[in-house]
Amino acid sequence: MRRLKQLSRLVKLLLDRFVAAIALIVLSPIVICVAIAIHFRMGSPVIFTQPRPGKDGNIFNFYKFRTMTDEQDTQGNLLPDEQRLTTFGQFLRQTSLDELPQLWNVLKGDMSFIGPRPLLVKYLDRYTTEQARRHEVKPGITGLAQINGRNAITWEEKFVLDVWYVDNWSLWLDLKILFLTVFKVLQQEGINQEGYTTSEEFKGPGNKLSS
Repeated sequence: MRRLKQLSRLVKLLLDRFVAAIALIVLSPIVICVAIAIHFRMGSPVIFTQPRPGKDGNIFNFYKFRTMTDEQDTQGNLLPDEQRLTTFGQFLRQTSLDELPQLWNVLKGDMSFIGPRPLLVKYLDRYTTEQARRHEVKPGITGLAQINGRNAITWEEKFVLDVWYVDNWSLWLDLKILFLTVFKVLQQEGINQEGYTTSEEFKGPGNKLSS
């Protein structure tokens, strides 16, 4: 059983790299068109880059298409997210086109197609020991939490799903999540948490909101 699990993980690794490479080639016209549109609508940079924790908490550069402007108040502070999120940026989020640059993360080996979503580095010391187990596998472009409510579920619910995925992973489960992700994207469910452009910050155990 252990050897079968190891073989399955090797297959997952190879499939991730292979499919990411093919997807980057096939989707390159869309990637280029989106990048050009962002440049003319919001300026540069067109890619949002941020350090995120990956497997075992190792930090990597996470990529997404930019969806917000850099507008500031009179004191030089960035305006709230809901004021900086553009109509085009909202469209990119609703269609998940903003996630396309993460194919490069998958190709590099920082991420997988399926796994717990990579969150903020500052959250690392806020997890309980059980919640931190989500970092036992590579983070994913989509995951179990994304097909079960995405930003509309609580932090606690999300982390329970992440750890369940870690404990029950299989190639079949990944295929199921991938199929349901396509369905959820078409439905455009759970993109934003009620009252927020995306979701409220995770502040540690007892915080009730999602990401």
